[in-house]
Amino acid sequence: MSETRSVADRGYAETAVQKTALVVGIVFLLVGIAGFIPGLTTGVETMTFAGHESGALLLGVFQVSILHNIVHLLFGVAGLAFARSAAGSRNFLIWGGVVYLVLWVYGLIVTGDNPANFVPMNAADGWLHLVLGVGMVLLGIFVGRNLATTRARTPRGRTAV
Repeated sequence: MSETRSVADRGYAETAVQKTALVVGIVFLLVGIAGFIPGLTTGVETMTFAGHESGALLLGVFQVSILHNIVHLLFGVAGLAFARSAAGSRNFLIWGGVVYLVLWVYGLIVTGDNPANFVPMNAADGWLHLVLGVGMVLLGIFVGRNLATTRARTPRGRTAV
């Protein structure tokens, strides 16, 4: 007898939102690693741990530091971890997107020699953070919408058929 499992009971990266979180996580991991690779990142020798003084540029465009790369790696690990569940994947995409939108606003407000400027960001980073934030939130909402409607239509404790 074949039994259809509910969205909440599915395995690793089985739903669309889980696959989306997995792909986003992998991209963040690749970006985090690329930020340390000479050739992919110019000026690696000028990279600082944190602060706007870092002269390293990922793909010659995006200003990065060791901390910035570590954050990308952590976001990647989070994406892989949250891909274990549909709800976790949706939350990762939405709240991760909110974090990137906050980083975008931070980059608009905190610039130059401001003591609060501990994350190196140039204009390209700002635009990327805006696109990432909006994109992740929209992916979480629209790709994850089946999760919300399935939960609303499926009585608690029952398997969707």
